[in-house]
Amino acid sequence: MTPTPEDQAAHEGSSSPSAPRTGALDEALAPGAPGAPSAGPGAPGEPAGGPAPADADAPLGANAPPGADTPPAGCPAHAGAAGAVPLSGPRFHTDPRDLYREMRRDHGPVVPVELPGDIPAWLVIGYRELHQVTSDPDLFARDRGLWNQWEKIPPDWPLLPMVGQVMPSIHFTASAADHRRHAVMVGAALESVDPFDLRRNCEQLADRLIDSFCSRGSAELVGDYAVPLPVLVLARLIGFPDAQGRQLAQVLNELADGGPGALKAYETFVEHMTRLVAEKRLAPGQDVASRMLADPMHFTDEEVMLDLKDTTAAGFLPTADWIGNSIRLMLTDDRFAAALGGGRHSVGQAMNEVLWEDTPTQILVGRWAARDTQLGGCPVGAGDLLLLGLAAANDDPQIQQALGGPGGGYGSAGVPAQAGNSAHFAFSYGDFRCPFPAQEIAEIIARTGLEVLLDRLPDLDLSVPARTLVRRPSAFLRGMTALPVTFTPVRAAGGRP
Repeated sequence: MTPTPEDQAAHEGSSSPSAPRTGALDEALAPGAPGAPSAGPGAPGEPAGGPAPADADAPLGANAPPGADTPPAGCPAHAGAAGAVPLSGPRFHTDPRDLYREMRRDHGPVVPVELPGDIPAWLVIGYRELHQVTSDPDLFARDRGLWNQWEKIPPDWPLLPMVGQVMPSIHFTASAADHRRHAVMVGAALESVDPFDLRRNCEQLADRLIDSFCSRGSAELVGDYAVPLPVLVLARLIGFPDAQGRQLAQVLNELADGGPGALKAYETFVEHMTRLVAEKRLAPGQDVASRMLADPMHFTDEEVMLDLKDTTAAGFLPTADWIGNSIRLMLTDDRFAAALGGGRHSVGQAMNEVLWEDTPTQILVGRWAARDTQLGGCPVGAGDLLLLGLAAANDDPQIQQALGGPGGGYGSAGVPAQAGNSAHFAFSYGDFRCPFPAQEIAEIIARTGLEVLLDRLPDLDLSVPARTLVRRPSAFLRGMTALPVTFTPVRAAGGRP
Protein backbone atom coordinates (compact mmCIF):
# COMPACT_ATOMS: atom_id res chain seq x y z
CA MET A 1 0.00 0.00 0.00
CA THR A 2 1.66 3.20 -1.06
CA PRO A 3 1.39 6.35 -3.08
CA THR A 4 2.36 5.86 -6.68
CA PRO A 5 1.32 8.57 -9.11
CA GLU A 6 1.33 6.32 -12.18
CA ASP A 7 1.30 2.64 -12.91
CA GLN A 8 4.57 3.26 -14.70
CA ALA A 9 6.73 5.94 -13.15
CA ALA A 10 9.59 7.35 -15.19
CA HIS A 11 12.91 7.22 -13.42
CA GLU A 12 14.72 10.57 -13.46
CA GLY A 13 17.93 10.71 -15.40
CA SER A 14 17.36 7.32 -17.01
CA SER A 15 17.40 6.07 -20.53
CA SER A 16 14.73 3.54 -19.61
CA PRO A 17 11.31 4.92 -20.56
CA SER A 18 9.25 3.67 -17.63
CA ALA A 19 8.88 1.14 -14.89
CA PRO A 20 6.11 -0.34 -12.77
CA ARG A 21 5.10 1.11 -9.47
CA THR A 22 6.38 -0.44 -6.31
CA GLY A 23 4.32 -2.42 -3.85
CA ALA A 24 4.42 -4.72 -0.82
CA LEU A 25 1.20 -5.68 0.85
CA ASP A 26 1.89 -9.37 0.46
CA GLU A 27 5.50 -9.01 1.45
CA ALA A 28 5.49 -7.51 4.91
CA LEU A 29 4.71 -9.20 8.18
CA ALA A 30 4.67 -7.24 11.38
CA PRO A 31 6.13 -8.92 14.46
CA GLY A 32 3.85 -11.57 15.86
CA ALA A 33 3.87 -13.97 18.74
CA PRO A 34 6.79 -16.38 18.73
CA GLY A 35 5.56 -19.72 17.53
CA ALA A 36 2.26 -18.41 16.17
CA PRO A 37 1.43 -20.17 12.93
CA SER A 38 1.45 -16.98 10.88
CA ALA A 39 0.88 -13.96 13.03
CA GLY A 40 0.71 -12.10 9.84
CA PRO A 41 0.65 -8.34 10.12
CA GLY A 42 2.41 -6.84 7.21
CA ALA A 43 4.95 -5.43 8.45
CA PRO A 44 4.09 -2.11 4.31
CA GLY A 45 9.35 -2.62 -9.55
CA GLU A 46 12.42 -2.14 -10.74
CA PRO A 47 12.07 1.53 -10.34
CA ALA A 48 12.08 3.18 -13.65
CA GLY A 49 15.47 3.42 -15.18
CA GLY A 50 16.98 0.98 -12.74
CA PRO A 51 19.44 -1.54 -14.07
CA ALA A 52 18.06 -4.43 -16.05
CA PRO A 53 17.94 -7.70 -14.14
CA ALA A 54 21.11 -9.70 -14.43
CA ASP A 55 21.15 -13.24 -15.76
CA ALA A 56 20.18 -15.41 -12.81
CA ASP A 57 23.17 -17.68 -13.37
CA ALA A 58 25.68 -14.90 -13.92
CA PRO A 59 27.32 -13.04 -11.06
CA LEU A 60 26.46 -9.51 -12.08
CA GLY A 61 25.20 -9.75 -15.64
CA ALA A 62 26.80 -8.43 -18.78
CA ASN A 63 28.27 -5.39 -17.06
CA ALA A 64 30.07 -7.34 -14.35
CA PRO A 65 33.50 -5.96 -13.54
CA PRO A 66 36.58 -8.11 -14.03
CA GLY A 67 36.76 -10.88 -11.47
CA ALA A 68 33.06 -10.59 -10.62
CA ASP A 69 32.67 -14.35 -10.82
CA THR A 70 34.87 -14.62 -7.73
CA PRO A 71 32.81 -14.25 -4.54
CA PRO A 72 33.62 -11.13 -2.51
CA ALA A 73 35.61 -11.61 0.67
CA GLY A 74 32.50 -11.29 2.79
CA CYS A 75 30.73 -14.26 1.21
CA PRO A 76 30.51 -17.54 3.10
CA ALA A 77 32.59 -19.12 0.33
CA HIS A 78 35.52 -17.17 1.76
CA ALA A 79 34.70 -16.40 5.36
CA GLY A 80 32.28 -19.08 6.45
CA ALA A 81 29.92 -18.36 9.31
CA ALA A 82 32.46 -16.00 10.86
CA GLY A 83 31.83 -13.51 8.07
CA ALA A 84 28.10 -13.24 8.69
CA VAL A 85 26.58 -10.01 10.04
CA PRO A 86 24.19 -10.50 13.00
CA LEU A 87 20.80 -9.15 11.99
CA SER A 88 20.22 -7.45 15.32
CA GLY A 89 21.59 -4.69 17.49
CA PRO A 90 20.92 -1.03 18.24
CA ARG A 91 22.36 0.31 15.00
CA PHE A 92 19.38 -1.08 13.10
CA HIS A 93 17.25 1.23 15.26
CA THR A 94 19.51 4.30 15.33
CA ASP A 95 21.51 4.62 12.10
CA PRO A 96 20.51 1.84 9.69
CA ARG A 97 21.58 3.79 6.59
CA ASP A 98 25.18 4.03 7.81
CA LEU A 99 25.07 0.36 8.77
CA TYR A 100 23.83 -0.66 5.32
CA ARG A 101 26.58 1.40 3.71
CA GLU A 102 29.17 -0.40 5.80
CA MET A 103 27.66 -3.73 4.78
CA ARG A 104 27.87 -2.72 1.12
CA ARG A 105 31.48 -1.63 1.56
CA ASP A 106 32.50 -4.86 3.31
CA HIS A 107 30.35 -7.42 1.50
CA GLY A 108 28.93 -5.96 -1.68
CA PRO A 109 25.26 -6.06 -2.73
CA VAL A 110 24.49 -9.44 -1.11
CA VAL A 111 25.39 -9.78 2.56
CA PRO A 112 25.71 -13.01 4.57
CA VAL A 113 23.70 -12.47 7.76
CA GLU A 114 22.96 -14.43 10.89
CA LEU A 115 19.45 -14.70 12.33
CA PRO A 116 18.63 -15.66 15.93
CA GLY A 117 19.86 -19.15 16.75
CA ASP A 118 22.81 -18.92 14.34
CA ILE A 119 20.51 -19.37 11.35
CA PRO A 120 22.24 -18.23 8.11
CA ALA A 121 20.58 -16.14 5.43
CA TRP A 122 21.41 -13.61 2.74
CA LEU A 123 20.40 -9.94 2.95
CA VAL A 124 19.99 -8.46 -0.53
CA ILE A 125 20.88 -4.75 -0.36
CA GLY A 126 21.77 -3.98 -3.99
CA TYR A 127 19.13 -2.28 -6.11
CA ARG A 128 19.89 -4.38 -9.18
CA GLU A 129 20.09 -7.60 -7.18
CA LEU A 130 16.85 -6.92 -5.35
CA HIS A 131 15.11 -6.33 -8.65
CA GLN A 132 16.51 -9.61 -9.94
CA VAL A 133 15.31 -11.58 -6.91
CA THR A 134 11.79 -10.11 -6.93
CA SER A 135 11.45 -10.49 -10.71
CA ASP A 136 12.31 -14.19 -10.95
CA PRO A 137 9.81 -16.28 -8.91
CA ASP A 138 11.03 -19.49 -10.54
CA LEU A 139 14.62 -19.16 -9.32
CA PHE A 140 13.86 -17.13 -6.16
CA ALA A 141 10.62 -18.70 -5.02
CA ARG A 142 8.15 -17.83 -2.29
CA ASP A 143 7.90 -21.49 -1.33
CA ARG A 144 9.08 -21.58 2.29
CA GLY A 145 9.04 -25.37 2.06
CA LEU A 146 12.33 -25.10 0.13
CA TRP A 147 14.20 -23.75 3.15
CA ASN A 148 17.28 -25.78 3.96
CA GLN A 149 17.24 -24.72 7.64
CA TRP A 150 13.91 -26.12 8.79
CA GLU A 151 15.52 -28.90 10.81
CA LYS A 152 17.31 -26.26 12.88
CA ILE A 153 14.24 -24.12 13.58
CA PRO A 154 12.70 -24.65 17.04
CA PRO A 155 8.94 -24.19 17.49
CA ASP A 156 9.50 -21.01 19.54
CA TRP A 157 11.92 -19.38 17.08
CA PRO A 158 11.15 -15.62 17.30
CA LEU A 159 11.04 -15.04 13.54
CA LEU A 160 8.83 -18.01 12.79
CA PRO A 161 5.69 -15.84 12.45
CA MET A 162 7.45 -13.86 9.71
CA VAL A 163 8.35 -17.01 7.80
CA GLY A 164 4.98 -18.63 8.46
CA GLN A 165 3.73 -21.88 7.01
CA VAL A 166 1.99 -22.79 3.77
CA MET A 167 -1.64 -21.69 3.96
CA PRO A 168 -4.33 -20.86 1.36
CA SER A 169 -3.93 -17.09 1.59
CA ILE A 170 -2.48 -14.29 -0.47
CA HIS A 171 0.72 -14.26 1.57
CA PHE A 172 1.33 -17.88 2.47
CA THR A 173 0.50 -19.78 -0.72
CA ALA A 174 3.25 -22.10 -1.92
CA SER A 175 3.05 -21.46 -5.66
CA ALA A 176 3.00 -18.35 -7.83
CA ALA A 177 -0.18 -19.61 -9.53
CA ASP A 178 -2.04 -19.91 -6.21
CA HIS A 179 -0.78 -16.50 -5.20
CA ARG A 180 -2.01 -14.91 -8.42
CA ARG A 181 -5.45 -16.43 -7.88
CA HIS A 182 -5.70 -14.85 -4.43
CA ALA A 183 -4.13 -11.57 -5.58
CA VAL A 184 -6.71 -11.18 -8.35
CA MET A 185 -9.55 -11.65 -5.86
CA VAL A 186 -8.09 -9.31 -3.25
CA GLY A 187 -7.17 -6.69 -5.84
CA ALA A 188 -10.67 -6.68 -7.33
CA ALA A 189 -12.31 -6.31 -3.91
CA LEU A 190 -10.03 -3.41 -2.97
CA GLU A 191 -10.35 -1.76 -6.37
CA SER A 192 -14.09 -1.41 -5.78
CA VAL A 193 -13.48 0.91 -2.82
CA ASP A 194 -14.69 4.40 -3.70
CA PRO A 195 -11.77 6.79 -3.02
CA PHE A 196 -14.14 9.63 -2.12
CA ASP A 197 -15.98 7.49 0.41
CA LEU A 198 -12.64 6.30 1.75
CA ARG A 199 -11.38 9.85 2.23
CA ARG A 200 -14.65 10.86 3.91
CA ASN A 201 -14.34 7.93 6.32
CA CYS A 202 -10.71 8.86 7.02
CA GLU A 203 -11.64 12.46 7.77
CA GLN A 204 -14.45 11.43 10.09
CA LEU A 205 -12.36 8.94 12.04
CA ALA A 206 -9.37 11.30 12.17
CA ASP A 207 -11.60 14.03 13.62
CA ARG A 208 -12.89 11.64 16.27
CA LEU A 209 -9.37 10.73 17.35
CA ILE A 210 -8.23 14.36 17.43
CA ASP A 211 -11.33 15.32 19.41
CA SER A 212 -10.17 12.98 22.17
CA PHE A 213 -7.03 15.04 22.87
CA CYS A 214 -7.32 18.43 21.12
CA SER A 215 -8.52 20.32 24.21
CA ARG A 216 -5.51 19.16 26.30
CA GLY A 217 -2.85 21.02 24.36
CA SER A 218 -0.65 17.93 24.30
CA ALA A 219 -0.73 14.41 22.89
CA GLU A 220 1.37 11.39 22.05
CA LEU A 221 0.73 11.09 18.33
CA VAL A 222 1.82 7.48 17.82
CA GLY A 223 -0.52 5.89 20.35
CA ASP A 224 -3.23 8.57 20.17
CA TYR A 225 -3.39 8.95 16.40
CA ALA A 226 -0.97 7.29 13.95
CA VAL A 227 -1.57 3.73 15.20
CA PRO A 228 -5.36 3.66 15.71
CA LEU A 229 -6.31 5.61 12.57
CA PRO A 230 -5.35 3.01 9.92
CA VAL A 231 -6.95 0.16 11.89
CA LEU A 232 -10.22 2.04 12.37
CA VAL A 233 -10.38 2.94 8.68
CA LEU A 234 -9.50 -0.56 7.51
CA ALA A 235 -11.97 -2.14 9.93
CA ARG A 236 -14.80 -0.01 8.55
CA LEU A 237 -13.60 -0.73 5.01
CA ILE A 238 -13.72 -4.50 5.34
CA GLY A 239 -17.08 -4.54 7.10
CA PHE A 240 -16.70 -4.14 10.87
CA PRO A 241 -18.95 -1.69 12.73
CA ASP A 242 -17.02 1.10 14.43
CA ALA A 243 -17.35 -0.40 17.92
CA GLN A 244 -15.65 -3.59 16.76
CA GLY A 245 -13.10 -1.53 14.87
CA ARG A 246 -11.89 -0.09 18.18
CA GLN A 247 -11.57 -3.61 19.58
CA LEU A 248 -9.62 -4.67 16.50
CA ALA A 249 -7.28 -1.71 16.95
CA GLN A 250 -6.47 -2.83 20.48
CA VAL A 251 -5.86 -6.42 19.35
CA LEU A 252 -3.56 -5.49 16.47
CA ASN A 253 -1.62 -3.05 18.61
CA GLU A 254 -0.95 -5.78 21.18
CA LEU A 255 -0.03 -8.22 18.43
CA ALA A 256 2.42 -5.76 16.91
CA ASP A 257 4.10 -5.24 20.27
CA GLY A 258 5.17 -8.89 20.23
CA GLY A 259 4.94 -9.11 24.01
CA PRO A 260 3.56 -11.84 26.29
CA GLY A 261 0.02 -11.20 25.08
CA ALA A 262 0.82 -11.42 21.38
CA LEU A 263 -0.20 -15.05 20.91
CA LYS A 264 -3.55 -14.45 22.59
CA ALA A 265 -3.97 -11.31 20.48
CA TYR A 266 -3.35 -13.33 17.33
CA GLU A 267 -5.99 -15.86 18.33
CA THR A 268 -8.46 -13.05 19.04
CA PHE A 269 -7.61 -11.45 15.69
CA VAL A 270 -8.45 -14.71 13.88
CA GLU A 271 -11.69 -15.02 15.87
CA HIS A 272 -12.75 -11.51 14.81
CA MET A 273 -12.08 -12.28 11.15
CA THR A 274 -13.79 -15.68 11.27
CA ARG A 275 -16.90 -14.16 12.84
CA LEU A 276 -16.95 -11.34 10.27
CA VAL A 277 -16.81 -13.79 7.33
CA ALA A 278 -19.63 -15.88 8.79
CA GLU A 279 -21.80 -12.76 9.29
CA LYS A 280 -21.13 -11.45 5.78
CA ARG A 281 -21.87 -14.86 4.26
CA LEU A 282 -25.37 -14.63 5.77
CA ALA A 283 -25.91 -10.89 5.27
CA PRO A 284 -23.59 -9.35 2.65
CA GLY A 285 -23.05 -5.62 2.55
CA GLN A 286 -21.13 -2.98 0.60
CA ASP A 287 -17.75 -3.87 2.02
CA VAL A 288 -14.53 -5.66 1.11
CA ALA A 289 -15.40 -8.88 2.98
CA SER A 290 -18.69 -9.23 1.11
CA ARG A 291 -17.02 -8.60 -2.25
CA MET A 292 -14.41 -11.27 -1.53
CA LEU A 293 -17.13 -13.78 -0.66
CA ALA A 294 -18.99 -12.94 -3.87
CA ASP A 295 -15.95 -13.43 -6.09
CA PRO A 296 -16.81 -15.65 -9.09
CA MET A 297 -13.79 -17.88 -8.38
CA HIS A 298 -15.69 -19.09 -5.27
CA PHE A 299 -13.19 -18.99 -2.44
CA THR A 300 -13.91 -20.89 0.74
CA ASP A 301 -14.72 -19.08 3.96
CA GLU A 302 -11.32 -20.06 5.32
CA GLU A 303 -9.54 -18.59 2.30
CA VAL A 304 -11.48 -15.34 2.56
CA MET A 305 -10.81 -15.15 6.31
CA LEU A 306 -7.07 -15.65 5.79
CA ASP A 307 -6.94 -13.09 2.99
CA LEU A 308 -8.83 -10.55 5.09
CA LYS A 309 -6.49 -11.24 8.00
CA ASP A 310 -3.35 -10.83 5.92
CA THR A 311 -4.66 -7.76 4.08
CA THR A 312 -5.76 -5.96 7.25
CA ALA A 313 -2.60 -6.84 9.16
CA ALA A 314 -0.34 -5.87 6.26
CA GLY A 315 -2.07 -2.52 5.91
CA PHE A 316 -1.94 -1.66 9.59
CA LEU A 317 1.55 -1.10 10.94
CA PRO A 318 3.31 0.08 7.75
CA THR A 319 0.61 2.72 7.23
CA ALA A 320 0.77 3.75 10.89
CA ASP A 321 4.55 4.09 10.65
CA TRP A 322 4.22 5.97 7.38
CA ILE A 323 2.07 8.53 9.19
CA GLY A 324 4.34 8.62 12.25
CA ASN A 325 7.60 8.86 10.29
CA SER A 326 6.12 11.63 8.13
CA ILE A 327 5.03 13.59 11.21
CA ARG A 328 8.50 13.22 12.68
CA LEU A 329 10.11 14.47 9.47
CA MET A 330 7.80 17.47 9.21
CA LEU A 331 8.37 18.43 12.85
CA THR A 332 12.16 18.10 12.74
CA ASP A 333 13.09 19.37 9.26
CA ASP A 334 12.72 23.06 8.42
CA ARG A 335 12.14 22.23 4.76
CA PHE A 336 8.63 21.06 5.65
CA ALA A 337 7.65 23.93 7.92
CA ALA A 338 5.26 25.29 5.28
CA ALA A 339 3.08 22.20 5.64
CA LEU A 340 2.41 23.11 9.26
CA GLY A 341 0.76 26.25 7.97
CA GLY A 342 -1.49 24.38 5.58
CA GLY A 343 0.80 23.79 2.59
CA ARG A 344 -0.31 20.59 0.87
CA HIS A 345 2.61 20.10 -1.51
CA SER A 346 5.00 19.61 1.38
CA VAL A 347 2.83 16.87 2.85
CA GLY A 348 3.21 14.81 -0.30
CA GLN A 349 6.95 15.52 -0.43
CA ALA A 350 7.39 14.39 3.15
CA MET A 351 5.46 11.19 2.56
CA ASN A 352 7.51 10.35 -0.53
CA GLU A 353 10.80 11.15 1.18
CA VAL A 354 9.88 8.81 4.02
CA LEU A 355 9.32 5.97 1.56
CA TRP A 356 12.78 6.56 0.12
CA GLU A 357 14.83 7.32 3.21
CA ASP A 358 12.85 6.17 6.26
CA THR A 359 10.60 3.48 4.88
CA PRO A 360 8.46 1.68 7.47
CA THR A 361 9.34 -1.75 6.07
CA GLN A 362 13.12 -2.09 6.11
CA ILE A 363 13.58 -5.83 5.52
CA LEU A 364 11.18 -8.49 4.28
CA VAL A 365 11.12 -12.26 4.57
CA GLY A 366 11.80 -13.36 1.86
CA ARG A 367 12.64 -15.69 -1.02
CA TRP A 368 14.15 -19.17 -1.15
CA ALA A 369 16.56 -20.23 -3.89
CA ALA A 370 15.11 -23.05 -5.98
CA ARG A 371 18.59 -24.22 -7.04
CA ASP A 372 22.25 -23.35 -6.68
CA THR A 373 22.99 -20.02 -8.31
CA GLN A 374 24.98 -16.81 -7.92
CA LEU A 375 23.75 -13.40 -6.93
CA GLY A 376 25.89 -10.29 -6.66
CA GLY A 377 28.98 -12.47 -6.96
CA CYS A 378 27.99 -14.70 -4.01
CA PRO A 379 27.20 -18.41 -4.25
CA VAL A 380 23.61 -18.93 -3.17
CA GLY A 381 22.75 -22.54 -2.42
CA ALA A 382 19.49 -24.31 -3.13
CA GLY A 383 17.09 -23.64 -0.25
CA ASP A 384 18.95 -20.59 1.03
CA LEU A 385 16.79 -17.83 2.50
CA LEU A 386 17.12 -14.39 0.92
CA LEU A 387 15.89 -11.40 2.90
CA LEU A 388 14.79 -8.37 0.89
CA GLY A 389 16.67 -5.27 2.07
CA LEU A 390 14.21 -2.67 0.80
CA ALA A 391 15.63 0.29 2.73
CA ALA A 392 19.21 -0.54 1.81
CA ALA A 393 18.35 -0.93 -1.88
CA ASN A 394 16.70 2.50 -1.86
CA ASP A 395 20.03 3.89 -0.66
CA ASP A 396 22.14 2.07 -3.26
CA PRO A 397 24.72 4.62 -4.52
CA GLN A 398 23.96 3.73 -8.13
CA ILE A 399 20.29 4.59 -7.81
CA GLN A 400 20.96 7.68 -5.69
CA GLN A 401 23.35 8.97 -8.35
CA ALA A 402 20.77 8.31 -11.05
CA LEU A 403 18.20 10.27 -9.04
CA GLY A 404 20.26 13.32 -8.25
CA GLY A 405 23.11 13.27 -10.70
CA PRO A 406 26.67 13.23 -9.39
CA GLY A 407 26.49 13.10 -5.63
CA GLY A 408 22.70 12.75 -5.44
CA GLY A 409 21.32 14.73 -2.48
CA TYR A 410 19.15 17.84 -2.77
CA GLY A 411 18.52 20.34 -5.50
CA SER A 412 19.26 24.04 -5.32
CA ALA A 413 15.88 24.75 -3.74
CA GLY A 414 16.44 22.18 -1.01
CA VAL A 415 14.08 19.73 -2.68
CA PRO A 416 15.08 16.06 -2.32
CA ALA A 417 16.45 14.54 -5.52
CA GLN A 418 13.78 11.84 -5.41
CA ALA A 419 10.87 14.30 -5.09
CA GLY A 420 7.98 13.11 -7.24
CA ASN A 421 9.72 9.83 -8.02
CA SER A 422 7.99 6.63 -6.91
CA ALA A 423 10.72 4.25 -8.05
CA HIS A 424 11.58 3.16 -4.51
CA PHE A 425 11.41 -0.38 -3.17
CA ALA A 426 9.39 0.64 -0.11
CA PHE A 427 6.67 -1.82 -1.07
CA SER A 428 8.69 -4.47 -2.87
CA TYR A 429 8.24 -5.47 -6.50
CA GLY A 430 7.28 -8.33 -8.76
CA ASP A 431 4.46 -10.86 -8.55
CA PHE A 432 4.31 -10.63 -4.75
CA ARG A 433 4.22 -6.85 -4.47
CA CYS A 434 1.35 -5.04 -2.81
CA PRO A 435 -1.68 -4.93 -5.13
CA PHE A 436 -1.98 -1.48 -6.65
CA PRO A 437 -5.44 -0.77 -5.18
CA ALA A 438 -4.02 -1.50 -1.72
CA GLN A 439 -1.19 0.95 -2.36
CA GLU A 440 -3.70 3.66 -3.24
CA ILE A 441 -5.82 2.96 -0.16
CA ALA A 442 -2.79 3.33 2.12
CA GLU A 443 -1.81 6.58 0.40
CA ILE A 444 -5.29 8.02 0.98
CA ILE A 445 -5.31 6.98 4.64
CA ALA A 446 -1.84 8.39 5.34
CA ARG A 447 -2.29 11.63 3.39
CA THR A 448 -5.75 12.32 4.80
CA GLY A 449 -4.55 11.58 8.32
CA LEU A 450 -1.70 14.06 7.96
CA GLU A 451 -3.81 16.76 6.35
CA VAL A 452 -6.61 16.59 8.93
CA LEU A 453 -4.08 16.66 11.76
CA LEU A 454 -2.35 19.76 10.37
CA ASP A 455 -5.67 21.46 9.63
CA ARG A 456 -6.87 20.95 13.18
CA LEU A 457 -3.56 21.55 15.00
CA PRO A 458 -1.41 23.78 12.78
CA ASP A 459 1.08 24.76 15.50
CA LEU A 460 2.22 21.24 16.45
CA ASP A 461 5.63 21.13 18.08
CA LEU A 462 7.66 18.34 19.64
CA SER A 463 7.61 18.47 23.43
CA VAL A 464 10.97 16.68 23.70
CA PRO A 465 14.29 17.19 21.90
CA ALA A 466 14.29 15.44 18.53
CA ARG A 467 17.45 13.51 19.43
CA THR A 468 15.59 11.75 22.26
CA LEU A 469 12.92 10.22 20.03
CA VAL A 470 13.08 6.43 20.10
CA ARG A 471 12.61 4.01 17.22
CA ARG A 472 10.94 0.62 17.43
CA PRO A 473 13.62 -1.97 18.31
CA SER A 474 13.44 -3.97 15.09
CA ALA A 475 15.71 -4.60 12.12
CA PHE A 476 12.65 -5.33 9.99
CA LEU A 477 10.23 -2.48 10.71
CA ARG A 478 11.02 1.17 11.32
CA GLY A 479 8.69 3.42 13.24
CA MET A 480 8.53 5.69 16.25
CA THR A 481 7.65 4.36 19.68
CA ALA A 482 6.27 7.78 20.67
CA LEU A 483 5.85 11.33 19.31
CA PRO A 484 4.97 13.64 22.22
CA VAL A 485 3.76 17.04 21.01
CA THR A 486 2.27 20.26 22.26
CA PHE A 487 -0.11 22.67 20.51
CA THR A 488 -2.63 25.39 21.20
CA PRO A 489 -5.74 23.70 22.66
CA VAL A 490 -8.79 23.79 20.38
CA ARG A 491 -12.39 22.74 20.70
CA ALA A 492 -13.59 19.32 19.63
CA ALA A 493 -15.16 19.15 16.18
CA GLY A 494 -18.07 17.09 17.45
CA GLY A 495 -17.06 13.52 16.76
CA ARG A 496 -16.40 10.97 19.46
CA PRO A 497 -13.45 8.58 19.46
